[in-house]
Amino acid sequence: MAEKLLEIKGLKQHFNIGRPNLVKAVDGISFDIYKGETLGLVGESGCGKSTTGRSIIRLYEATDGQVLFNGENVHGKKSIAELKKFNRKMQMIFQDPYASLNPRMTVADIIAEGIDIHGLAKTKKERMEKVYELLNTVGLNKEHANRYPHEFSGGQRQRIGIARALAVDPDFIIADEPISALDVSIQAQVVNLMKKLQKEKGLTYLFIAHDLSMVKYISDRIGVMYFGKLVELAPADELYNTPIHPYTQSLLSAIPLPDPDTERTRVRTGYDPAVHQYKEGEELKMREIKPGHFVYCSEAEYNKYKLQYKS
Repeated sequence: MAEKLLEIKGLKQHFNIGRPNLVKAVDGISFDIYKGETLGLVGESGCGKSTTGRSIIRLYEATDGQVLFNGENVHGKKSIAELKKFNRKMQMIFQDPYASLNPRMTVADIIAEGIDIHGLAKTKKERMEKVYELLNTVGLNKEHANRYPHEFSGGQRQRIGIARALAVDPDFIIADEPISALDVSIQAQVVNLMKKLQKEKGLTYLFIAHDLSMVKYISDRIGVMYFGKLVELAPADELYNTPIHPYTQSLLSAIPLPDPDTERTRVRTGYDPAVHQYKEGEELKMREIKPGHFVYCSEAEYNKYKLQYKS
């Protein structure tokens, strides 16, 4: 069994937007991420997947629950030294490559910001050498270092964002919909770059997206979120071949097929939450239906799924 890098235990992120309105963006989810793997997190817009990523990296202070990174709790009171150590080991690639880069800074200064904060270069020459190396790593060249973000395409900007994340030599990267703002051909380039870097540097990813076909391509395991809950978690191939939760089935049925004739006649599966009939006080939790395949369900549903999906 691979070593756990991250443990999420009962994570909640609630936002009070004025009484009596309480938005339960993330509502008590638990999962682990193992060293060297990519865990994909999917779901429709507003399901809480991006909020999960931001809560893990402490952009939001968690309402409840624990985020353990290498056994240490991320949330709670931390000294400046502890926060710097944590921030060096966990980085984020943001969704919008246009808004996430400071337009007033050169590419060199954007990439070297983490290097400067953590004191990773002793001289200006060493600093620039690191910047050139990072640019080369993400498929750009050193001539790009003195340019500004507006001079680059969306795909190039996202490469700069990846270089910035890599600058402090992290163990874990949260990629929050890193390809959603890019053209399809550029999406493939960025994802292939991320896979290459993972292999070379032993990185661990949480890959958040709504493009299910791309998530399957990059992920080892996939978690499906719905209204703040994690409803299914399984190895990528297993989830695609045998989706169990009705919501997962509806998501997968929405993926278009490359055959126009089949696509024209194909019937898609809808999702109605009313399909779940629960008794008062019935416990809902993640239950293992097949080895490594977990579904959020009641005991009655668990027994039904076990019969239906015998391995």
